Amino acid sequence: MSAEPFEVSITEAEIADLRERLRRTRWPEREPVDDWSQGLPLAYAQELCRSWAEDYDFGFAERLNVFPQYRDTIDGLGIHFLHVRSPEPDAFPLVLTHGWPGSVLEFLEVLGPLTDPRAHGGDPADAFHVVAPSLPGYGWSDKPSTTGWGITRTARAWDTLMVSLGYERYGAQGGDWGSAVSAALGEEAPERVAGVHLNLGSVAAGTFDDPTPAELANLEAEKEMRRTGRGYSAIQATRPQTLGYGLTDSPAGQAAWIAEKFWAWTDNDGHPEDALSRQTILDEISVYWFTASATSSARLYWESFAHFRDKVTAPSGLSIYPRDITRPSRREAELRFTDLRWFEELPHGGHFAALEQPESLVEQVRGFFRLFR
Repeated sequence: MSAEPFEVSITEAEIADLRERLRRTRWPEREPVDDWSQGLPLAYAQELCRSWAEDYDFGFAERLNVFPQYRDTIDGLGIHFLHVRSPEPDAFPLVLTHGWPGSVLEFLEVLGPLTDPRAHGGDPADAFHVVAPSLPGYGWSDKPSTTGWGITRTARAWDTLMVSLGYERYGAQGGDWGSAVSAALGEEAPERVAGVHLNLGSVAAGTFDDPTPAELANLEAEKEMRRTGRGYSAIQATRPQTLGYGLTDSPAGQAAWIAEKFWAWTDNDGHPEDALSRQTILDEISVYWFTASATSSARLYWESFAHFRDKVTAPSGLSIYPRDITRPSRREAELRFTDLRWFEELPHGGHFAALEQPESLVEQVRGFFRLFR
């Protein structure tokens, strides 16, 4: 393996094409409800797309290119990754994995504090060397042309990557699909993975005969998620190709498909921009648009959705954010994570911890991995 330096770029022609497509959007009629119960409201969809075309700075590439990036071929597939080494000589290696509808852009606010705590008011003993790959079919990694690139194969690729970079012992961290890949990594390479820290603890709720009030509340939230919030995963897990035609051709469609999740899964007061800036939302949408990865990213659901809750025997830590899509109790988590070393419930935040609560997530990651340095 020989990683080659890489920088993200978008052309003026690509931006002009996006703006023209947005200008020509054929909008549906307004929703017949006064809330978000039928999905992204027309007025917000139109305002978001107007802003994307007229106000957005398209600077996500420059924001990402501040950090060292590379591409390498692993198991026949080109993989894009950030590799940010700490100035601290005894830093602990850590692989960070994003999910859907996210990207490595999620980590821009945590990379500095994780790799150089001395410069961010922290203890240099908590420093990490950070590797943050783009999942297969996501961002600037290649799109698999054959089946088989599920969470287990991805985990094996991450282990190959870490070893190729000289890291024979390391930790893994992730949320959403990143939690599944990180958990699988702990199972696939137990001799090298010291521990896995997750900010999504997906477990089976309602498994006890004496549920606590918090467990009952979480069970009701899970039932509501199944009733009103699982449509996206059902289609991505069964017909990603069919879905992809519309999302790959229509930037308004791609924007609505992703923005609705920033409303549903963040710790907000009724609007996604309570939790995240419009720039952040459009940054993430732009990654999917300019890499044309709506279809290829959705295929991970087709490959691995049934394995999201596989048993985890690696030393594990969970940080539970109150507006995440699943919020297990410790005893529920211990049924899946058989060596649970860290469990904390945080007061604020949702599914996108690195975006919503970067300082909190950094402290959680530091605290967990102090157990293994």
